Amino acid sequence: MTTIGSIKTVGVLGAGTMGNGIAHVFARAGYKVILRDVEQRFLDRALDTIGKNLDREIKKGKLAESERGNVLGRVQPVTDMRAIAAADFVVEAVPEKIEIKRAVLTEADATLQPEVIIASNTSSISMTTLAALTKRPDRFVGMHFMNPVPVMVLVEVIRALQTSDATFETTMKLAEKLEKKPVAVNDAPGFVSNRVLMPLINEAAYCVMEGVATAEAVDAVMKTGMNHPMGPLELADFIGLDVCVDIMHVLVEGLGDPKYRACPLLKKYVAAGWLGRKSGRGFYTYER
Repeated sequence: MTTIGSIKTVGVLGAGTMGNGIAHVFARAGYKVILRDVEQRFLDRALDTIGKNLDREIKKGKLAESERGNVLGRVQPVTDMRAIAAADFVVEAVPEKIEIKRAVLTEADATLQPEVIIASNTSSISMTTLAALTKRPDRFVGMHFMNPVPVMVLVEVIRALQTSDATFETTMKLAEKLEKKPVAVNDAPGFVSNRVLMPLINEAAYCVMEGVATAEAVDAVMKTGMNHPMGPLELADFIGLDVCVDIMHVLVEGLGDPKYRACPLLKKYVAAGWLGRKSGRGFYTYER
């Protein structure tokens, strides 16, 4: 059985925004990280991002400059799934599409040692459904990091119906080793974070669509009146409007309540390719 003391090497599946951030915090905490993605260019981009984020931490005095090379040196980029056989714990962070997750989790499950825990960073898909895709459902758990991972302290640790107590407790302790704040959540569509956040973003989009206020005004109200560090539409651009729409679909399907239907304006922006920061335009425009 995997215990907190037996975890030395962590596999991270997916080197995108969340994956490179997760790799960063594990490497910073002293773990060896096997970072796997399907193409070398994704891995190169991830390592470049980790390097830039380490530089920010050095400037802020959160990391000694002498440690930068050591942290980067703990990250091993690979394209071959077989390389993760050496991992003692795995975090899946591939795109929020059930068919992609099924393919990756099935392959990883067949590669890893039987006692290894698999955690999913899914932001909305049922953990119970994902656990059932593997032959180790009792050793499957949710580990939902917040973006940007190196900065945000919250980790929602989500129990699938099948998750064992030992798996859950090990994952909670592991999050603490990363200097994160783990919060226990049961499996339900959107968990807590997105079940509360996405309707806020959606309603803010309706305010713009219906001419109640501009995006800037909506965000100003929430920042100055509700003390939010970032307005909901600015945050939506940061998350990705396509991701927001996908999560709203999961909430509608999972909870069966039409109040979670995505705002038509959000869907229109996604259809136009206005996805937020990553595309250069969403509710705001960005230099690319």
